[in-house]
Amino acid sequence: MTIQPDPRDLAVHEEPSHAHHVTSVYVYEAPVRLWHWINALALVVLAVTGYFIGSPLHSTGGEAIEHFLMGYIRFAHFAAAYIFAIGFLVRIYWAFVGNHHARQLFTLPLWNANWWKDIVFELKWYLFLEKEPKKYIGHNPLAHFVMFFVFTLGTAFMIASGFALYGEGAGHDSLQWSTFGWMTAIFPNTQDLHTWHHVGMWVFVLFAMIHIYAAIREDIMSRQSMVSTMISGERMFKDNRP
Repeated sequence: MTIQPDPRDLAVHEEPSHAHHVTSVYVYEAPVRLWHWINALALVVLAVTGYFIGSPLHSTGGEAIEHFLMGYIRFAHFAAAYIFAIGFLVRIYWAFVGNHHARQLFTLPLWNANWWKDIVFELKWYLFLEKEPKKYIGHNPLAHFVMFFVFTLGTAFMIASGFALYGEGAGHDSLQWSTFGWMTAIFPNTQDLHTWHHVGMWVFVLFAMIHIYAAIREDIMSRQSMVSTMISGERMFKDNRP
């Protein structure tokens, strides 16, 4: 796939002897990269503490006042949830004010036939059925598809369901309940909502495992940088071939 730099990619660097070939493009701005790593840390805390909230530790002997471990676990979960939710709102804001790559997480070119064809191609590439990968500046189409339907929509569900469950404990006059209490009307009872919230945690754990594997695999096997791009923001290409 020939890389044609978008006019909106302001930081494009080229080798003088191959002026028509892009060797690097500035893709991820600093706020996007900062959000990515803070969000990753928040997800780790949420997954670990959420597991113990769903499967609490055994009771210990002695005075209850001397054992506040589950209380600390719940506090860490709620604190990480606020960081996760606020970060998502900031990320939505940056999709409007950042570069066009910042909007990729929230939009899909559903009417683009080539995009669907490239999803099939990338699936075959990940399954080792294609010998050579294509070049992409932003997310490849398959990653784009999965990021939207699993991460973006999944994040919205986890935030809404999580604060609905929190609002039940905080009381029906709380801000959390008045904002997200409608989630309890979708499910027969809050225990079902809790179960789906717990299932969502495992979906995110599986997503994270595949995401990390794919990023490292692409860093090794693809024709562009991957992990370092989310650190520097610069997408580096390994060859000058189309």
